[in-house]
Formats: sequence, structure tokens, C-alpha cells
Amino acid sequence: MRVAALYDVHGNLPALEAVLSDARCAEADVLVCGGDLVVGPCPAECLDLLQAQGERVRFLMGNCDREAIETPGDGELGESARWSNERLGADRLSSVSRWPRTVELDVPDLGRVLFCHATPASDLPILTRITPEDVVARALDGVAADVVVCGHTHVQYDRRVGSARLVNAGSVGMPYEGSPDARWAILEDGNVELVATAYDQEAALARLERAGFPLFERWLVGPLRGEISAEEATASFESRRGA
Repeated sequence: MRVAALYDVHGNLPALEAVLSDARCAEADVLVCGGDLVVGPCPAECLDLLQAQGERVRFLMGNCDREAIETPGDGELGESARWSNERLGADRLSSVSRWPRTVELDVPDLGRVLFCHATPASDLPILTRITPEDVVARALDGVAADVVVCGHTHVQYDRRVGSARLVNAGSVGMPYEGSPDARWAILEDGNVELVATAYDQEAALARLERAGFPLFERWLVGPLRGEISAEEATASFESRRGA
């Protein structure tokens, strides 16, 4: 059984197309869409493309997806959520509203795997590869799963805290890795593999810019030109976590 964990697409349709065309993903039995799919330049197209994969896809809710279906707040996230909401339409918004906050699967030789966006209890907390162990332990307290897979901070990692294993699958559409390649994870045969899929990011940027997403320059240009390193992003998230 192969599970592909695809997180934080953020409406980046070219990146999603590239990952779905990657033979490693095409051969997956299950695709877990780990949240933050539908706020970005091509929200409807990304949702339609994943829904076309049929029953092998499991969707879960991210904080940006939640913003898109609720009354958007203030600030840049509220602005982008409103823009995405208008492009999704009533039927797609209804579909998104039914997504659960977690998905659990039994993966052979890995055990019970819990997929969530940020933590099992909430789609907002920040857990990075350097978050203190006591903070991670509290976030995972009471979780019986053998592995927890998350996203939210757009940087891949695989770490153990006590008996818990926490994996961040990275971001398909907005990676903070010093490289523009789409990042995702494969769970199979007792292993977790953090992987990347290369694609033509300059062509993608030109295509995404035409969509008119209001935060195109602020959100997408830097990551898709490899201008944000994992170290910079991790430090930034940690500073926000401690605020």
C-alpha cells in the first residue's frame, strides 16, 4: 500500500499537475490532501483535478480552506480567502465544508497514521523541526497513532519526540526549501520518504500570474524562485510560535 501525502497546494495548479504526473504519485493507492488546497491562484481547478482522482483521494481541512468557507477575516489571508471563495462557487464550497480535520489510515509496517494539517487538535499551531520537544509532546498528547503527518509550515522534516513520530510532508505549491520543487511525502512498506518533484516554475509563474490572485507577488514568487530557505522559514515560524 502506497500513500502519497500532498499538503499546502495553495492553488498552484502547475505544481499539483506535476506531482500527480510523477510516477511515484501516480502509483499511489491513496492520496491524502492535507489541507490548504483552495486558497491560491487556481482554487477551483485544483479541487476539480483532485476530485477527478475519485475515491483514492482523502481530503482534510486546513486553516486556509476553513477561511475560504467561513466569513473571511481581515488582513492578507482574509483578502485571498474572499477572492478564492468567489471562484469556488456554491457546490465546491459545500464540498469543502464537509472535509474532516483529520484522516486516519492503517499503513502496513508503519501502523496507524494520523494525517492533520497543523496538529491533531487544531489547524493553526506551529510545529517545526526545531520546536522544543515539550511543546511537540503536548501537541501530540493523547494521540494513539504510530505516526502523525502534518503540514502548515511548508518545510519537510521527520522527527521523533519520545514514542511519537511527527512528519511534515512539506508544501506542493509554496515550498520554503531554497528550491522551487514541489514537496510531498510517500508512506509505503514501513518507510516514510520525503520527496520532491521538479517542474518548470517560470512557466508556472507566468500561468499563475494570469489568474489575478491578489497576493501572487507576496505569496508565490519567492518560494517558486527558491528564494526562501528552510532555515529562514523555520526561524520565522518559530518566532511567531513564541509570540
